[in-house]
Amino acid sequence: MADTQYDLIVVGGGPGGYVAAIRAAQLGMKAAVVEREHLGGICLNWGCIPTKALLRSSEIKHLIDHAEEFGLSVGDVTFDVKKIVQRSRGVAKQLNQGVGHLLKKNKVDVIMGSGALAGGGKLTVTDADGTKSEMSADHIILATGARARSLPGLEPDGKLIWTYKEAMVPETMPKSLLVIGSGAIGIEFASFYSDLGADVTVVEVMDRVLPVEDEEISNMARKAFEKQGMTIHTGAKVSGLKTGSDNVTATVEMGDGKTEEITVDRVILAVGITGNVENIGLEDTAVEVDKGHVVINEWMETGEPGVYAIGDLAGPPWLAHKASHEGVICVEKIAGEKTHPLNTALIPGCTYCRPQVASVGMTEAKAREAGHDVKVGRFPFLGNGKAIALGDAEGMIKTVFDANTGELLGAHMIGAEVTELIQGYMVGKTLETTEAELMEAVFPHPTLSEMMHESVLDAYGRAIHF
Repeated sequence: MADTQYDLIVVGGGPGGYVAAIRAAQLGMKAAVVEREHLGGICLNWGCIPTKALLRSSEIKHLIDHAEEFGLSVGDVTFDVKKIVQRSRGVAKQLNQGVGHLLKKNKVDVIMGSGALAGGGKLTVTDADGTKSEMSADHIILATGARARSLPGLEPDGKLIWTYKEAMVPETMPKSLLVIGSGAIGIEFASFYSDLGADVTVVEVMDRVLPVEDEEISNMARKAFEKQGMTIHTGAKVSGLKTGSDNVTATVEMGDGKTEEITVDRVILAVGITGNVENIGLEDTAVEVDKGHVVINEWMETGEPGVYAIGDLAGPPWLAHKASHEGVICVEKIAGEKTHPLNTALIPGCTYCRPQVASVGMTEAKAREAGHDVKVGRFPFLGNGKAIALGDAEGMIKTVFDANTGELLGAHMIGAEVTELIQGYMVGKTLETTEAELMEAVFPHPTLSEMMHESVLDAYGRAIHF
């Protein structure tokens, strides 16, 4: 390592870390990224990107299974799970290399190793051989991400009881599967394995699946999943797992107080994540850790001068795009640029199950709890020509407005490609739009986006096509 003195060092090369380093370089800082495993972090290598590649394979299989509805004749459909996994890993590798290219292009140094704070603006880096070296910088950003959380008695073994990592690279296709947790990660895996023919059971401790979503959307999602053949247990808890030679028996405490045993080939744990706060030198600093996450202020500053934290390490929402924006804001504040704190109400959430789910802002219930007098609009996919032409007319778009000011408080969607549509409402919220601008906007025909217009119109009693 020729250089040891930098303006900024980022510990972690995920979507928060590498973006922060590139922005720092753009602002004239001498920047470095310390990464212990792979550029792009969990998101690019073991999360957001490769899971979408997997889901694309299961989506195509689903379409082929229904080819006759489109006037097409297809023989017996088979698949090779190893090739599906191989494609997913190839996509991740391509993007990993792309991140490396971007950092090199922006003259950001990449140091492979594990970084730990050493006090006084210093960072100790330990490489794969155990060799230690020291770097220093006026500013150090911790972007070490998070890992899957486990619960007592429900620990993963990597063979029969999986975390997301094992679930992404199955050597064979399980005939039956239990998914514990119905947040975005759990439901995406449930959708992938179900569409490839596995008998999938989902257990969720909350009273509904996708519990952070609007209640109407959650209810529609559950009906869709059960129609596809999934078994859903809400208000239920897995109290124990017993492994056999090639299966797992789960003890499930149902919502009605009864206990059932469910035997499956494999179990996927999707019960949340916890920040990677260990072994990064926090012990002798003023950095505060709360419930597995580093505490920060609105500028991503920790309690230790010159030390910052971004992304999953700094807590929810655990989303790559949140991490990237935190990285940019943090660096711009350090550089003295005009910037703004991150408004979490403007962070969209997307779940890539089938049907897709996306949202931004307040649910109807949260808006009412906050004291808003609300107007709510809804428009079904069944009323949209493009959705019917696609053969995918299951879903709804829901909008929530303040009845007095017309402010768009929240938008909630379920159906085909809603993860692409949600950005329209996010831009609207960022621009502080009201119903007037949205109603006056011209939406192209025939598109799924027309439903966004109609949902707004419906909130004010003006829907045309339903």
